Amino acid sequence: MEEEEEEQVATEPPKIHRLDESVVNRIAAGEVIQRPVSAVKELVENSLDAHSSSINVVVKDGGLKLIQVSDDGHGIRYEDLPILCERHTTSKLSSFEDLQSIKSMGFRGEALASMTYVAHVTVTTITKGQLHGYRVSYKDGVMEHEPKACAAVKGTQIMIENLFYNMSARRKNLQNSADDYSKIVDLLSRFAIHHTSVSFSCRKHGAGRADVSSVATLSRIDAIRSVYGVSVARSLMKVEALDNDPSSSVFQMDGFISNSEYVAKKITMVLFINDRLVDCTALKRALEIVYAATLPKASKPFIYMSIVLPPEHVDVNVHPTKREVSLLNQEVIIEKIQSVVESRLRSSNETQIFQEQTVEPPSSSQMISSKDSNRNPLASGSKSQKVPVNKMVRTDSSDPAGRLHSYLHAEPRGHLEKNTSLTAVRSSVRQRRNPKETADLSSIQELIAEIDSNCHSGMLDIVRHCTYIGMADDVFALLQHDTHLYLANVVSLSKELMYQQVLRRFAHFNAIQLSNPAPLKELIVLALKEGDTDPESTENDELNEKIAEMNTELLKQKADLVEEYFSIHIDKDGNLSRLPVILDQYTPDMDRVPEFVLCLGNDVDWEEEKKCFQVISAALGNFYAMHPPMLPNPSGDGLQFYQKRKLVRNNEGSLSCNTDFSGYT
Repeated sequence: MEEEEEEQVATEPPKIHRLDESVVNRIAAGEVIQRPVSAVKELVENSLDAHSSSINVVVKDGGLKLIQVSDDGHGIRYEDLPILCERHTTSKLSSFEDLQSIKSMGFRGEALASMTYVAHVTVTTITKGQLHGYRVSYKDGVMEHEPKACAAVKGTQIMIENLFYNMSARRKNLQNSADDYSKIVDLLSRFAIHHTSVSFSCRKHGAGRADVSSVATLSRIDAIRSVYGVSVARSLMKVEALDNDPSSSVFQMDGFISNSEYVAKKITMVLFINDRLVDCTALKRALEIVYAATLPKASKPFIYMSIVLPPEHVDVNVHPTKREVSLLNQEVIIEKIQSVVESRLRSSNETQIFQEQTVEPPSSSQMISSKDSNRNPLASGSKSQKVPVNKMVRTDSSDPAGRLHSYLHAEPRGHLEKNTSLTAVRSSVRQRRNPKETADLSSIQELIAEIDSNCHSGMLDIVRHCTYIGMADDVFALLQHDTHLYLANVVSLSKELMYQQVLRRFAHFNAIQLSNPAPLKELIVLALKEGDTDPESTENDELNEKIAEMNTELLKQKADLVEEYFSIHIDKDGNLSRLPVILDQYTPDMDRVPEFVLCLGNDVDWEEEKKCFQVISAALGNFYAMHPPMLPNPSGDGLQFYQKRKLVRNNEGSLSCNTDFSGYT
C-alpha cells in the first residue's frame, strides 16, 4: 500500500508558483545583456538617440571589470533620474502604435534596467542650462541614493562595473577578455563608418592610444579608410539600388563593396537598416553566392550597406537584443540588391589594376650582409655569396634575421641610389598601419633620432610625471613635480608636442573634414594682408595676387605628396578640404589656417626631402599649438614671450613666415 501511495505522489504534476520579481528581472537581464558587447551596443545606441556628436568608450578586462561610455548629447533631466533604470521606462514611445513609425534605436526601456540587475551602474549627466551635473548609482532598477550634485561636462557618462558579478557561470564563460574586447572594437568600427557625423573612440582602460579613433567627416570612404585602413578603402566600389514600386518593394540602398583586389579570410558585412545596425543572414548568404560565382578568388568580400525603408515596412521588435529585424517584401529586396551587386562586379571584373611595389633592404639587412661578407672573404666581385642555412627559413617575424628584408639580395650602394624613387617609398609607406613603425624613410628616422638624442632626461621626467596646477598668465602654466613648482611655457611645449606628433604619425593621420572647402588663393591673400603694416592699403594688392597665384599653383602640384604623408587634401581647383588630426579630440584654431597655408607655399624646400618634411612638420606644429590668449581676460607680461610672427617681404617681393625651427630638434 505504501509503495502504491508513493507512485501516485510521483506521477502528480509539479505545482506552478509565481517567481519572485528579482528572479524574473535577472533572467530577463541575462537575455538582453548576453555579453559585454551587448551592453556597449545598447549604451552607444542611447548616445546616438541623444544626438551626440562625440562618443568615447573605455573598457577594462573585456568589459567585465568596467565599461564606460561618455557622450556629449542632450543629457538626462533631473526629474527623470528616479525612474531612469526601471523596467519599461523610455522616452522613445508612449503607445504600441508608435512602433509603426519608430526611428530611434531603443524603444523597450529594458537595457539600462537589465544592466542594474547584473552589474553596478553609475550615471553622471548634465543638461543644457544647468550649472552642475548629477551623479547617481543604481542597483536592481532603483537608485541607491539621491542624485548628488557634481562637476560634469556636456552630455552623459554611464559606468558599468563588475558585469555579471552575480552570475558566476556566465562570468566564467567570458574570461577571455581579449575576445570580448575585439568584439567591442569591431562594433565601434561599424558604427564609425555609418554615423560619419559622429566621432568615435574606443580604448582599453589605462591605454594611451585608442584602438578605434574616428572624426566626423562628410565622406563615407574617408571614414572607412580611417577605421579599416587604406588597403580596404582602395579596393572598394560604390553600389546603389532604388525601387519606388509600392506593388513590389519600396527601398533605397547605397554602400560600398570590395572588388577583385580585396582578399580576406572571412567576409566582413556591415549592414544598417534605417540607421539600425542589424544582421540579415539571407542577404549575407545571397551576396556570398554572387561573389563565389563572379570572383572566386575574392569570395570573402568587404561589404558596407545602408538600406532605407519606410518605418512601417520594418518590424524592429523581433529579437531580444534588436540584432535582427523583419522586412516587408524581404525576398524581393534581397533579389534586387543581389542583381545590382552582381552587375557591378561583372563590370568591374573586365579590367584589373596591378600596383608595382619596390621593397628596399633597410640598413639592418645591409649590416647583416656586410658581416657575412667579412666572415667569407671569398665572396666578392661576381661570385655569388652563400646564404647561411639559418636564414633560408623564416622562423620569427620579430627577429631582424627573420624579417622578409633579409631574404632580398642587397645590391651595390650606387645601384640602390640610382633606382631609389619617392614613388617606391610611398608605396612601401602605404602598407604600414602601425604608427610606431614609421615609414622606411631615412629622413624621418633621422629627424626622430635627433629628437631622441637631444632629449633631456631630467626635463622629460618632470613633464611626464608632473601635476598641472593652473595657468599663471596667458602663456605660462604652473606645474608641480615632487616638491618643486615650475613655470612652463605652454606655447613652446605645445609646439614641440605637435611637431613630434607629426613625425611619429607620419603617413598615418586621420583627417579633419572642413565643412566648406577653402580656396588656397583667398587664404594666402588674407595672410598677406595680415602681414602688411597697413591692412587697409591697396598698394600691394596686385603683388599679393601674383604671390597667391604662384603659391596656389605650387601647392596644387604638391597635392599628392602632402595628402600622402600629411593628410592635407588639396583638390584640382586649389581648394583646401582636409587637415590632419595631430592630437586626438583636439581641433586647432582655424583662424591660423591662412598663415599655415602661406608657410607651406613660401618656407618649404620641396627639393631636399629631409628639410621638406621638417619644415612641413614644424609648420603643422606651429599651426596646431596653443596660442595666447588662452584665458578669457588676458593680462600679465606673458605675451611678450610670444608675439604673433610678422610676415617679412624681401627685396624680390616674395614673403616669408620666418618660421623658427630652432626648437624642433
